[in-house]
Amino acid sequence: MTRLIDLRLAAVALVAAILLWGFSQSTATQERGFDIPVVPTRIPEDLILTARSSDAVDIRVRGGRGALRRVPKDLEYEIDLTDAKPGVTSREVDLTALDVGRGAQIVSRSPTQLEFTLERKISRRMAVKAVVTGKPAEGFAIGEVIVLPRRLLVSGAESELLRLAEVLTETVDVTGATQSVDREVKTLALGPHAGIDPQENVHVHIEIVPAPTPEPEKPKRGRR
Repeated sequence: MTRLIDLRLAAVALVAAILLWGFSQSTATQERGFDIPVVPTRIPEDLILTARSSDAVDIRVRGGRGALRRVPKDLEYEIDLTDAKPGVTSREVDLTALDVGRGAQIVSRSPTQLEFTLERKISRRMAVKAVVTGKPAEGFAIGEVIVLPRRLLVSGAESELLRLAEVLTETVDVTGATQSVDREVKTLALGPHAGIDPQENVHVHIEIVPAPTPEPEKPKRGRR
């Protein structure tokens, strides 16, 4: 009987120890890292963001295991660029408004400062050039190539637009053609911070004409 009581007491003690261990683990202070995406907002309409020093802020959060599990998964760090000017704009990383939930506390952040590079946004009308590949069937040749519209409005970062001379289309293949070719095609990408405004397809008309017949060689006149 005494042995049975001892076994019961031992089982109760073991259960109590497990419960106490679980409680201590859930309330013990821990730290965990989270990557918070950086979201620039309110960029002036006449500027365009071309570079940033970091896409995310790494934060260290301290709290119990339960509190760390409750840290929202959709946290974002918004940066207001209302007063930004062309060039590099710096912002200190201030996380006082970032809510990580009850029982959790932000103890560190990296980086502590963010830099954003902005350029003037400009627009230019640029000529459109069709990219043609292949050879027509034997006895035929490529004649006039017409692109409509002939010019498109391009908008984007000033440095990128100043380097562009023309807008190129997707490749149009005329291999084996015996008659004129008409295609609706897209334009090729202009750059990471430049594009057609508004985006539209272009019509390419490629004339296929009879190849010119080579003139017969004139007989050479001998010397007298």
